[in-house]
This record gives sequence, C-alpha cells and structure tokens, in this order.
Amino acid sequence: MSKLIYSDLGRESYESALAIQRRLLEEVKADENSPAYLLLLEHDPPVITLGRSAGSEHILASQEQLSREGIEVRESARGGDVTYHGPGQLVGYPIIRLTRSGRTVRGYVRSLEEVIIRLLGRFGLSARRREGLTGVWVGDEKIAAIGVAVSRWVAWHGFALNVSMDLSHFDFIVPCGIDGCKVTSMERLLASEVSIQEVKKQLVECMAEVFGFEPVGWAGGPPSLCQRTKVGLRPSLQNQGGPPAQPTVPSHRGRFPAWLRRRIPPAGRSGEVRRLLADLKLETVCSSANCPNMSECFGRGTATFMILGSTCTRSCRFCAVPTGKPTQPREDEPAAVAEASERLGLKHVVITSVTRDDLSDGGAGHFAKTIRAVQTRLPQTTIEVLTPDFGGDEAAIDTVLSAGPDVFNHNIETVPRLYSHVRPQARYKRSLQVLKYATCRLGRQAHLPYANEQRWASGPAYRLLTKSGLMVGLGETNDEIRDVMRDLREAGCDILTIGQYLAPSSEHVPIERFVEPSEFDALRTDALEMGFSAVAVGPFVRSSYRAEEVFKKQAVL
Repeated sequence: MSKLIYSDLGRESYESALAIQRRLLEEVKADENSPAYLLLLEHDPPVITLGRSAGSEHILASQEQLSREGIEVRESARGGDVTYHGPGQLVGYPIIRLTRSGRTVRGYVRSLEEVIIRLLGRFGLSARRREGLTGVWVGDEKIAAIGVAVSRWVAWHGFALNVSMDLSHFDFIVPCGIDGCKVTSMERLLASEVSIQEVKKQLVECMAEVFGFEPVGWAGGPPSLCQRTKVGLRPSLQNQGGPPAQPTVPSHRGRFPAWLRRRIPPAGRSGEVRRLLADLKLETVCSSANCPNMSECFGRGTATFMILGSTCTRSCRFCAVPTGKPTQPREDEPAAVAEASERLGLKHVVITSVTRDDLSDGGAGHFAKTIRAVQTRLPQTTIEVLTPDFGGDEAAIDTVLSAGPDVFNHNIETVPRLYSHVRPQARYKRSLQVLKYATCRLGRQAHLPYANEQRWASGPAYRLLTKSGLMVGLGETNDEIRDVMRDLREAGCDILTIGQYLAPSSEHVPIERFVEPSEFDALRTDALEMGFSAVAVGPFVRSSYRAEEVFKKQAVL
C-alpha cells in the first residue's frame, strides 16, 4: 500500500506553502517510488488566488478595500479561476504521482471531490457535484473549490474547504468565475461550531479511503516537514555550524516595516497578460520567482519572459525558481516570445532564463534565436537580456552578443563574502568577468556583426549597455556594497539596480535586516557619483523592474 505522508502546517502564508509544495513536487518528480504528500493548513494572511483562466474582472473589490482587509492577491499555476483563502478555511495541497494512482487528471479531480463529499457526509451534510463544474456543493451553494496543476504527471495544488470562515470576503470576488455563485461553510450549515482540527483528522482518513493510502503523519510545521523531506532549511548566515535557525523573515506582511507595505495595484491589463502567457505556454520570472512587483507589472501590460524552461540546474538559496532536471528547450519558444511581445505592444522586451548548466552552450544559442525572433517581428523594439554566467564561457557570451541585444544584464546578486552561502554554485569573480568581457567585446575593443545594426544606421554608432543588480539585507555591510559597486564600474557596468532581499519562504536564506529608505537614497547618490549612467535603487527594485525607464537613463525609485 502506498504511503500518504501528511503534515499539519497550521496557519501559513501563501508564499511559504507554495515554496514547500514546489520542493516536494521536485522530489516526487525525481523519484518514481516517492510517497504521496498532503499539506494541511489555513492561509494567513488571507489571499485571493488567480488560476490560469482567471480574469481581473472577477475581482470586484478595489485595491483600497483589499488593503484595508489585509487581503493579498497572488497569481497561481493551478487551473481554475479566482478564489479566496483565509483563516477558518481548510486548504489541502496533495502532491501525488498520477501514474502510480492510475488516474487521469480528470479522474484525480473527481477523486478529490469524492474525498470532500465523504468527509462532509461524516458530519451529516449531503454534498454533491454539479454537472460541468469543478468543486463540491451542498444544495446550490459551493462549499469547496478545487484547482490543480500537473507537472510530468505529478499533481499539486489542491482543494479549499470552507469550515468556519468569514464568508463576507467572498463578496470581493466572483467565486471560481461563476456568475451568481453562492458559497457556504460547514459551520453555517450545521449552525454550530466546527473544530477545524477534527475536520483535518477526518479528511486524512477520507483521503486514505479514496486513494488507498496508508496515512503517516508528521508532527510539527514547516521546519520539521522541510528537514524530513530533504528540502533543507537555510541556516542563518550568522549561525553557521549549529542546527538550522528559525528564519527571521516575517511570515506576515503586517510585520514588515512601513516602507515595505503598499497597496494592491489596479488590475489593469493583468488578466490579458495572464491569458496571453497561458495561451502561448510561456514562463515569466515574475511568477516563477515570486516577484513582489508581479501584479504591478502585469497590470501595466509588461512581463519578463523566462526562456529555457521553468527548472534551474542551480540551487541559489535566495531564489524561488525550482531546482532539478530541466526539459529540452522548446523549439517554438523564440517565436512565442516574439508573438507575445507584439500582442502586448512592448517597446522594450526583457528576456531572462533559468541557468542551464546541462546544455553545451548554457542556452546561449536559444537566447540568440529569441533575440532575433523579436527583432524580426518588432524591428524598432529594444531588447534587454538577463543571462546566467554561462560558466564563464566566452564563446557562449559571444553567441548572445552577436544577436545584438541593447542591454546585456548579468546580476552580481550579493557581496563576495556571502557567495558560498547565498549562491554556492556561482563565483563572484566569474560574474564580474562576464560583465567585463561583454563591455570589452562590444564597442570597446572589437566588433561583431550585430543583427540590429541597421536599426542604428541613421543614428549614433551602436553601443550595448551592460547592467547588473544586487540584493541588500542578507547580512552584508554598507562598505561591502560600495566595494561591489566600484568593482562593477571597473568592469565597465553602465546600469545598476539595488533592492531589498525578501525571502520567498521560510526555507530560503532569511532576511538579516530591512534596509532603511535613507540608506537606499545614499546608495543611489554614491552610484551616480561613481559614474553609473542609470540607477534604480529602492526596497522593491528588481533587476528588470521598470526596465524600459531605466534603459532610457532615468534614475527611478
């Protein structure tokens, strides 16, 4: 009998639970004999999640209303539309290999519905399915939503059962995108208090019944879970040699300092961007890396395309992008990026990738094809690439440069002292050399046959700009930051970005401190005095944040 390893995480933020899911997903994908997992939790702070088919018009509340209620909005890789999660709602995230269970995706969803129907029956509630819809109803009211994602036949994401929650927050959305949909809860239907702990116990038993599992429980929350699944909590940089320290990163936005709190931006074109990306099967670093600016950028109709798949061959301890064995690059991906850029009307296209140490050229040829595809379709659009270090391979760098991007970006990320802890498979000097080589190769010491040279024929001679970025708040000193800035200038770097590190989850390197706005102001001043032609510095700045404005040499934030 297959084992179902389950854990009660209590109340957990959406980002933290997502990171744990992703790591368990990679484990199950890598091991055909891996057990199934089930995470049980309540989301706190409350969150509205947008599935792949969600439309921004299905969020009915204004950003001011959501901000007052402390409700976040997050994109999700699951299927389905829009739903709400908050305290009093039992969320279950099973990570199950479908080939071992013998189920199709549709059959798996029906099995999850059956689990909830049986569970509710144990409490005296007669629940049902509705033809053509996903989820569970009692009468004409929906009591449970289901939204799953599947990667290499491993299912993740899951279900949300309303136990004893404040149902008024569902008024902020069109639940599951179904006009006129009414929602209910166990507590409301039974007209009495319902113990969510008892519901969890019964749910595990029903999962075992329906799927034929042997349930095995784990005590404790995310730290115990991560250790037992070899996910590995990241020890504090000031606590080396001892047991993993409890992360210092706040798990709730309300604990962040005032300058790290901001209102939810207007939905704008967010729905259009999400649908376009889904239609063309494109990845973005915005969603893969849990970027805090995703809603803003999507709302403005922009996105940073991430090519070469969604799985990285390195395991940087600050990054939420999953690590594992990647798939082969998509041959049609360059054309898809070009089409998306045209349909979004982008004037400045930013292209990045996961690191692909498994490829002989590190993916440089795929970068070049993507650059040329965008140039062919949008000859007046400027192009920025954010590349890995290609292992320092100069031939690979030449391949990218010869395609003629307008900005060559490679992030230095942090100070030399922290490299072994934060990005152990990278080398500080190697990253500096990548930038220096790009600077020297273009417009300084040599000439390559640029694909976009004709675009510049009537203007000044073509000169590619180099760019780099780093995070602060990881335990570095201000003197170390300025030393890195000087190193970048000596390497010829033109553009600099600096932002506050925000741990994607409790599993990543913890935040050592929050950098004050006045310190960012001082760093901006110093960077401009050092000779950087454009500088973007601030708590929420990321390497590709407002990249078009920075490219036009406007010091922002």
